[in-house]
Amino acid sequence: MKKQTKRAVPVEQTVSEPELSASQRALRDRLLAAPVVPAPPPWRPVFDSAYGVAVGGLLGIGFASHPESGHDLVMVVSHDGHGLFDAVTGEKIARDRDPAPEDSTPDAVADLTCPGLGPIAGNRVGIAGLFGGGLHTTTEDGWTLEAVTPAWPNERVLLSVDGGLPHAGRHGETWWHIFHSTYSELRAFGFSPSGETIAVATSSDVSLWTRRPEHRNGSVAQR
Repeated sequence: MKKQTKRAVPVEQTVSEPELSASQRALRDRLLAAPVVPAPPPWRPVFDSAYGVAVGGLLGIGFASHPESGHDLVMVVSHDGHGLFDAVTGEKIARDRDPAPEDSTPDAVADLTCPGLGPIAGNRVGIAGLFGGGLHTTTEDGWTLEAVTPAWPNERVLLSVDGGLPHAGRHGETWWHIFHSTYSELRAFGFSPSGETIAVATSSDVSLWTRRPEHRNGSVAQR
């Protein structure tokens, strides 16, 4: 009687990633070499700290417009509740530390929104971040935002006027590395619908830039 032998299970072949081309390596090296620099005029930071304001357990952010001043507003959703910032002055103008359970995070509804608070109470705000969604990455007058990861997992946010990658121009002239997430996960980044505000949110903070004139003690700073 012929002895039956078990057939060996074929070993799966490891599929290796294709090597980077010379142009891809050059682009990665340029991105790695670009330091964080201030956003160019007319943009200015809204907060004094280089990393904005701390928001522990940040889940996402969204934009709205103040019904009276017309300023962009940024709504922040975190494990500690909801907050609303004026994107021109940086003032926190509303806070809800205990939202209703069904409204506490945007994933509770199909359109990823949360109820507004303060001057935008009664409206719902789309929230981009941990649960999905997105913000504008271009403006009508040619500014572009993008996130790149030349050294995973730390993401870098680039602002440009050259249409985005591969950035043929020089760093600091047509594109700027304005934020480097080295310590927290990037949650969301983008422009407000008006194109006057840039927001970058991580799991621990939110940074804002505006191109509206600054108001201090009744005076208006020049652009």
